[in-house]
Amino acid sequence: MAAALLRRTFPPHGVTGEAAWSVGGRGPVEIDAGDERAVQAACGVMHVHGRAGGAPRPLTADYVSTVTGVLAAQGATACLLARLRGRPGLRARTSLAQGALLSVGQYLAAATAPDADADPDADACGLATLTTADGARVEIETLDPLAWSGFWRRLGVDARTAGRGWGPFQRRFGTAVCPLPEELRAALGRAPLRAVAGAAAESGVALAEVPGTTAAPGLVPWTLAPTGHRSALLPGQRRHEPPSDAGGLPLSGFRVVESTRRVQGPLAGHVLRLLGADVVRIEPPGGDPLRGLPPMAGGCSARFSALNAGKTVTEADLTTARGREAVRELAAGADAFVHNWAPGKADAYGLDADGLHAVRPGLVYASASGFGDALGARPPIGTDYLAQVHGGLAAALRPAGEPPAPSLMTVTDVLGGLVLAQAVLAGLTVRERTGHGCRAQSSLLSAAALIPRPPGRVALAPLELPLPTADGLLCLGAHARAHPSEVAYAVGARDADSVPGRLRAGGTREWLERLREAGLPSVPVCTDLAELAADPAFARAVVAPDASVRHARPARPWDFEEAAG
Repeated sequence: MAAALLRRTFPPHGVTGEAAWSVGGRGPVEIDAGDERAVQAACGVMHVHGRAGGAPRPLTADYVSTVTGVLAAQGATACLLARLRGRPGLRARTSLAQGALLSVGQYLAAATAPDADADPDADACGLATLTTADGARVEIETLDPLAWSGFWRRLGVDARTAGRGWGPFQRRFGTAVCPLPEELRAALGRAPLRAVAGAAAESGVALAEVPGTTAAPGLVPWTLAPTGHRSALLPGQRRHEPPSDAGGLPLSGFRVVESTRRVQGPLAGHVLRLLGADVVRIEPPGGDPLRGLPPMAGGCSARFSALNAGKTVTEADLTTARGREAVRELAAGADAFVHNWAPGKADAYGLDADGLHAVRPGLVYASASGFGDALGARPPIGTDYLAQVHGGLAAALRPAGEPPAPSLMTVTDVLGGLVLAQAVLAGLTVRERTGHGCRAQSSLLSAAALIPRPPGRVALAPLELPLPTADGLLCLGAHARAHPSEVAYAVGARDADSVPGRLRAGGTREWLERLREAGLPSVPVCTDLAELAADPAFARAVVAPDASVRHARPARPWDFEEAAG
């Protein structure tokens, strides 16, 4: 994955060998196994994905490996950018465990916030996917409470009952559960697909039928279009002097301005900041409304803080000439400008690529959307769960025998933010080598297309699932899963089929020790993200709450060192 992204990142005459990087399994996390399934289990991915069903469940596509591949490409590209600005050669190192932790960063923040217990859906479960009278599985989406109420009214639901479903429906982006009132599920279940689609169209609610196929859309992760504008600086010249400390982060000296919302855009800026860039965030007067989304940590939403802590914030009303001029002034001093505004907003504001290249010719102008132009001129609202449906992930992420449904873990929001950040890095590489500004574009759907998946749905054997013990759950590592008879012998079971029953007779730690001694490394399954912050095994990978940030967060997902030679 990383090598493929780097081939796309470097200009036509670039050489991927210029970038130095490596990917491990466990990385700084002290667990026994570091394969895809093991890190999903140990680092909380199975826990978050499985919340809607009431128990940890694996994602059956290699999601963590994809996230980690993008992280590796980011680290390698950032190191190359540092070298193009005269810094010593650096090597980037990351791991599957660090990728897994980054992917659950918002959920980790919420679980460790001081008022985490205030979450009304903490002990709930339930998916948002609904089934019509004729058996069609559908996903609906809206951010408008009036459209939501109108949709259910057309299906015979009173306003009060519909209103009880609005809160959990909106909170599912942060909680990964959607405990809708049963009256709503029943009402939609009495209507055929045609009637449900009609109600959605009349009320302005987006609706997508969930396919049972895993096919990925044929999209590239991002597009990059150099402009005719050339920076006043020649290629290789620096706008800002790099820090004198050779051990500084690779993007030190770069400045990014973002005007972003929700997850995809803010995460891109967050990643660029972790790589060393100075990130300036533009928010509306009074601040982003999501700052007040519970649970709170130090006066700010923990989930919001997980994506935006450490950024410089300036407020501007983009609906006014003065606010738009403030954006132009910020862009004039930036290396990159990033937004994920709704389609048409950039033109309406006069802040499209041409407009900002006029004030900063060498600018990397990066925009992100839900679907780009893949679904036509009038795409549905661009949110994570619809991107999963249209991207084939509703079936690809769940095993055969389980009805297809999007994961309520925001898998495409996270991956989409990472892809957007890599598009920015690709644009900066072009700019540093040629002096030309450029426009970069990506989408949630193009990110979904990155995730490898087999042509059919994956069937899981019992030993490939989280296995209950007397005091918790464990997940067998890759070698153990491939040798079930050895597992049976190690735990004293009669045969492989008897292993699950045998494991219930002892504690997780006891079985992990026995499996380790037998050369069958395995891991405990995380069932509470809050415990990771206090677990010595995660001490180098998770930063505990402190005076500056009142919630736990993943540590920087790369290690940088001077490259040999």
